[in-house]
Amino acid sequence: MPANKPRPTPAGTAPVAPPAAFLSDATVVGVPSVRRRLISMVYELLLGFAVLFLPFLVFEMLFKASHATAVEHGRQALAFIVLGLYFIHQWHRKGQTLAMQTWRLRVTLPDGAPLPLQRAMLRYLLAWLWVLPALLASWAFGLQHWDALGALGIGIVGWALTAYLDPGRQFLHDRLAGTRLVQLAKPVKKSSPA
Repeated sequence: MPANKPRPTPAGTAPVAPPAAFLSDATVVGVPSVRRRLISMVYELLLGFAVLFLPFLVFEMLFKASHATAVEHGRQALAFIVLGLYFIHQWHRKGQTLAMQTWRLRVTLPDGAPLPLQRAMLRYLLAWLWVLPALLASWAFGLQHWDALGALGIGIVGWALTAYLDPGRQFLHDRLAGTRLVQLAKPVKKSSPA
């Protein structure tokens, strides 16, 4: 099929841009290092606070900053949903969040095509495996504060090491989701006429 034509899709769905069009604004130079991905995740964490700020502000005003168990679970559900909407939308729309753009990372299908909505949703759910074991251990063993943060840190380091077990150097959640992270080349600066 010619590169300039959209790929066929099931009836009732929007056509998906071909891989060439999806990656036309950047050149893939390989797989990003684990270090680069982890630094991008730290930046993503900071941006996550910004994404959650307004929804949490409204939530706290509605529930008057209550610490009742049901309200605590509501906060957790709100964070899960709001972050999910943000990540799924960004990965499906252009394969990048703001942090990924900054660090020149893009998530694609193995053939370089953009993520369909269902695949972006699956990747979001599987990405929770980074923290789920630590959350379960904290709950099961009653870990609090620094102990819980220590468990989280150990879990993140352990999950990051899964990239070294994969021949394509992808994290386990990307392998399970059928997605991959790629490193994009630095954009070429256009020289201005003197």
